[in-house]
Amino acid sequence: MSGSNMTPEQMDGALAYLATPYSKYKPGIEQAFIDAAKLAALLMRAGVNVYSPITHTHPIAIHGQIDPFDHAIWMPFDEAMMTAADVLLVAHMQGWQESFGIAHEIKFFEDAGKPIFDLDPQTLVMTKRKVLVYEREALA
Repeated sequence: MSGSNMTPEQMDGALAYLATPYSKYKPGIEQAFIDAAKLAALLMRAGVNVYSPITHTHPIAIHGQIDPFDHAIWMPFDEAMMTAADVLLVAHMQGWQESFGIAHEIKFFEDAGKPIFDLDPQTLVMTKRKVLVYEREALA
């Protein structure tokens, strides 16, 4: 996984954690689930080993009658999956910059020293993030 831009074919078997907006997705959480599932499918078809927390936990929340917005329930599980993942893909979907969850995921991967890529959901081009010292301090 070298270089600043990558395509899915260059992921070399890494397990990618897909960060997508949920509560801040303007079309709503059901559409956030659908769009995250479609994006995860595109990545899988392109050869990426991808884990999507939204596509995994949304149906559990809805059909298991668990509050989908309760971070105290979801964060411990998400953090276990982030620990297992090799790389973070931040999907630039509507609302991603306002997302508390995505901000938490970025910080988690930065603190772990794991690579983070910004993902264009239309082209699937991944651009590696460069973390600046002042950004790391601001997140602390």
